[in-house]
Amino acid sequence: MKPILVFQTDFTYKEGAVSSMYGVVKTVDRELEIMDGTHELPQYDTWSASYRLYQSLQFWPEGTIYVSVVDPGVGTKRRACVAKTVDGYYVVTPDNGSLTHVKRFIGIEAVREIDESVNRLRGKGTEGVAIFHGRDLFGYTAARLASGIIDFEGVGPEYPVEEIVEHEILEPVVEPGRVQGIFEINDPNFGNLWTNIPLKAFEEAGFSYGQDVQVTVRHEGEVVFDQKVLFHKSFGYAEKGAPMVYNNELMKVALAVSQGSFCDEYGLSYGPEWTVEFR
Repeated sequence: MKPILVFQTDFTYKEGAVSSMYGVVKTVDRELEIMDGTHELPQYDTWSASYRLYQSLQFWPEGTIYVSVVDPGVGTKRRACVAKTVDGYYVVTPDNGSLTHVKRFIGIEAVREIDESVNRLRGKGTEGVAIFHGRDLFGYTAARLASGIIDFEGVGPEYPVEEIVEHEILEPVVEPGRVQGIFEINDPNFGNLWTNIPLKAFEEAGFSYGQDVQVTVRHEGEVVFDQKVLFHKSFGYAEKGAPMVYNNELMKVALAVSQGSFCDEYGLSYGPEWTVEFR
């Protein structure tokens, strides 16, 4: 069976970019199966691209080729690459921080820079285009790899995994009765905020389901939320409209409003400037 191709981008469906990428894939090989990860990533946000890869990659069949295109440096000297994970997946992406979480939490066995002299779309009048590598380079290379036209070595020259561009990943502070971390990403549809605090560390600090936990959120050092909040395993344990602390799908501590939006209700967001303390 040929590998599945999964795409995530910040393109949206408002114009023809996604359709063009998929057309290129089908031109290379009509048998290839294309699936959507998301095309609603925040514009230019390579951190979110990295996090969403980590969130979903492991749930696809081994050998899946994931194409991730959030590429504010398109057309510049940033590397276009294909990374092979230690557990047999491939990620086709600009090397601009989008591999951070996969490298840290899954592991990357090898990475190769795409050789544009071989693995670039030609014959469609696109030779002079420098701004659409999702179509002309990433989608095209992924299709050639999935179809068996090239193998991993055929992508281009290998370079050291240590040279992969990475975002800084901040670690939580954990001590008895107190944990401090950051909001590292959101759940945009429901308005939840996910921390960088693993549930295991939270429990080791002495927290357990059913407790009321004092939660203090600061933005650039200024307190913007300070309440006692129920900690439980799912939303139904909190009253409708009440804030709560819960264990999210990646086994990390998160904050929500039961049947509401924590972000909208309290005007909060994510990033290293948003710190959260539990006591």
